[in-house]
Amino acid sequence: MASAKEFLEYVLEQLSGVDVVTYKPMMGEFILYVNGKIFGGIYDDRFLVKPVDAAKKLMPNAPSAFPYEGAKPMLVVEDVDDRAFLTELVTALEKELPEPKKKK
Repeated sequence: MASAKEFLEYVLEQLSGVDVVTYKPMMGEFILYVNGKIFGGIYDDRFLVKPVDAAKKLMPNAPSAFPYEGAKPMLVVEDVDDRAFLTELVTALEKELPEPKKKK
């Protein structure tokens, strides 16, 4: 099931307090980046983030979900309405994410 662009736009609006958040469409879903680093995505109209330590600490009871068949599990962000929390979450995530690989 593809995600609705309206849900993506809502999540991006909620993340407007974070520096550079961008996205790329991928087979009906959306990959989310912060300053060029992949931190999560919109899959089946769910906002999922990488399960790094910062995300686990800020969302200790968050359920895990697979974004698509064969993928590693990610954490479901259940409260997409809390703009301050989302800003805190993505800012903390970025600090733990590796730099993007250089293209050859």
